[in-house]
Amino acid sequence: MTGLNVYETDDEKVEAIKSWWKENGTSVAGGLIIGLAAVFGWRAWQDHRESQAQEASAAFEQLVTTVESGNNDAARSQAGLLLEKHGDSAYGALTELMLARVEIAANQPQAARQALERAMTKAPEPGLAKVAALRLARLLIAQGDLAAAMAIITKEDQGGPFAADFAALRGDLALADGRVAEARADYERAISQGAANTALLQLKLENLPPAG
Repeated sequence: MTGLNVYETDDEKVEAIKSWWKENGTSVAGGLIIGLAAVFGWRAWQDHRESQAQEASAAFEQLVTTVESGNNDAARSQAGLLLEKHGDSAYGALTELMLARVEIAANQPQAARQALERAMTKAPEPGLAKVAALRLARLLIAQGDLAAAMAIITKEDQGGPFAADFAALRGDLALADGRVAEARADYERAISQGAANTALLQLKLENLPPAG
């Protein structure tokens, strides 16, 4: 037999416990305190993260409402605060996308371009980065910076769910560069692959000069 069972009387057991606690109690208490601190510290951290996520979500919803109202100055201010407090979260990239929308509406293409570039960098997952890349390439084409747009498309078009949308952009790029036959082929491919706004693409296709 080992441990407390070697003691035959209750008094002996009590004295043994007192003796053991005197020798080991400090380290045990310390371990318990550290363990409890770790548990409660982790819970506090989780609660803090949840609170921050809820705060960021509410702030982003408010930003969307402000952007849709057309109040560009207020939207810029709200976006700045959101980026300051939650720029490292997923809302950082989403806020940059909204900020780009504000700058485009305000006819500030360079500021929009910078916001989209930041969105690509901050995006927490590839899909969101692709959305930012598509918008950036579309902006560059509108600005006439075809080389920069082509560089974005070439780098970011890696097939997958966004292939059709990149094909549509290739069509826009080819048309802007006067390559009508390539534009037609790109638009047809984009439509067949299920790109967004297929009605608009079909209209673009129908308005192309006839093949000669």
